[in-house]
Amino acid sequence: MDELVRKASATYSKNFPAETHFERAIFISWFCAKPTCKFCYMYTIKDKIKNPRQARRRLESIFAEALICRICSWEIGFLSAGIASWATSELKEVLDGLYKITGKKQWLNLGVLKERQIKELLPYIEGITGTVECVNEELRRDIVPDKPLDEIDRMFEIADKYEIKKAITIIVGLGETIEDFPRFTELVRKWKVDRINFYRLVPHEDAPFENGPETGYYIEWIAKTRIEFPKIEIIAGSWPDRTTEVPLLLEAGANAITKFPAIKMFGKKPAHEIEEGAEKAGRKFLSNMTVYPDVDIDKELGKLDFDHAMKDKIREKYLKYYKNLKKYEAK
Repeated sequence: MDELVRKASATYSKNFPAETHFERAIFISWFCAKPTCKFCYMYTIKDKIKNPRQARRRLESIFAEALICRICSWEIGFLSAGIASWATSELKEVLDGLYKITGKKQWLNLGVLKERQIKELLPYIEGITGTVECVNEELRRDIVPDKPLDEIDRMFEIADKYEIKKAITIIVGLGETIEDFPRFTELVRKWKVDRINFYRLVPHEDAPFENGPETGYYIEWIAKTRIEFPKIEIIAGSWPDRTTEVPLLLEAGANAITKFPAIKMFGKKPAHEIEEGAEKAGRKFLSNMTVYPDVDIDKELGKLDFDHAMKDKIREKYLKYYKNLKKYEAK
């Protein structure tokens, strides 16, 4: 394993600068029209949602979170929601607001998108994500029965038509083994993937999983991927009880860290461990997870192209987040 990680680290160094950052996925809904993925939080709450619209976030909440991401230099990993939880016109409004705040197009993780949706959202899209999760076909039929690979295949063909980037998500620990790695590489090559988001399984209450994978196994998937695909962007998820493994994730070839609940854990020990982990791995950490920047929120909002009513709503929500962010920040 040590030799594998050394080779992966050397491969990373030949292709990328010695830096890293934090990425935060922005979730905009807890409703999913196909809540059958057995590892997913939405699988555990599917029977509790009676009105899908009430399981969606308000725009001001989404925009306040995006503003915090910009202030703290957190990249937005992707905009994520359950399948069919927002109309395309509504998504356009969300993406337009995010562009006003960040000045950037966004990655989407919204399930399989149709061509008409992609075409309508195209001005705001950096790339689209195929939620592969697991490449073992037998496991897929049980764990992710409503995410057939042929649908992802067709979506990626549309992405190629419109020349937008492609990403996939992989969850390590669903029952696959390293023997499934060749099938994984086959799909990555077939789709010409630009970006891979790795997550270790984090079992949810009421989901049929009890334990996540060991660190060594998680690292093995990332390191082998870096060696096999030297130039692909790799994003690795880390949870608060696993942040001591951040140096290993980076040494194994990950470009950035994600999944960590950075607003809730801002300034706490695990947040420090991420920043320290980057230093241990010889990377400059470009984000801020322990000391909140000194900003004038009214000046920041004044720069944004929203009407006064929306600015007031964003400000109110931002200040609620800000109270938590300042509570534990490093002194």
